[in-house]
Amino acid sequence: MQLNFAKSNGLVPAIVQDHRDGRVLMLGFMNEEAFEKTVSTGRVTFFSRTRNKLWIKGETSGHYLLLKRLEVDCDLDTVLVHAEAVGPGVCHEGYRSCFYRTLEAGDWKVTDKPTYDPAKVFGP
Repeated sequence: MQLNFAKSNGLVPAIVQDHRDGRVLMLGFMNEEAFEKTVSTGRVTFFSRTRNKLWIKGETSGHYLLLKRLEVDCDLDTVLVHAEAVGPGVCHEGYRSCFYRTLEAGDWKVTDKPTYDPAKVFGP
């Protein structure tokens, strides 16, 4: 069984969930090399579409994602990554999850509390 990287120009979406409580932490994209590196190293690796290169989640912040389990959807074109988040959050804006806003009565509301100060991690 092979993942279908060809369907979306060499990339598959990678949904990342906390392996303990199922919280969706982020969405990234993997090319075949990022997928293979994730499997071989146990550190979740993505392909950056804006930088056009591989990046290991946490290489700058130290907030790594450690692979616990992988699942694939029925079309073989999306992976579900169950990971252990090392550090207080995966979002570059200082939250545990990149999904910290909720639509309420037609407006987007911040519904989580920050877990760290991104300026201390990434600089101004």
